[in-house]
Order: sequence, then structure tokens, then C-alpha cells
Amino acid sequence: MATRPMDFLNNSLEKQVLVGLKGGREYRGTMKGYDMHINIVLQNAEELKDGEAVRKLGLVLIRGDNVVFISP
Repeated sequence: MATRPMDFLNNSLEKQVLVGLKGGREYRGTMKGYDMHINIVLQNAEELKDGEAVRKLGLVLIRGDNVVFISP
């Protein structure tokens, strides 16, 4: 079981995650990587609105200072 935040991120690699950003935006995709600043790389990413996909984005990099939450 993950005990530290970086353990959670490492266990989330190659799995589907939901990332919430400042301003209320949400993205869902397969986490391909991250760094110590919590910059996140998602593959097959989709932008969500009210829990529904509104557009497909493909490969995206999310800047860590915008991340509010990461959920499995």
C-alpha cells in the first residue's frame, strides 16, 4: 500500500487516472510519467466536463503547479 505521495504516483503508472486542475478542469488518461514537481504525462487523454468526455486530446503534459488532485 502507498504510504507516501510519490509511492501513489509510482503505483499509478500505466493506469487510468483522473487529474483535477485549478479552475475546475479535469482530464482522464493513462499516466505515462511524472517528475518531482508533479508534472504529469497522460496518454489517450480526454478533457472532462461534468464527468463526461468533451474532447480527446491524445498525449498531454500537465504542469504540476496546476494540479489539485490525482485520483485512480
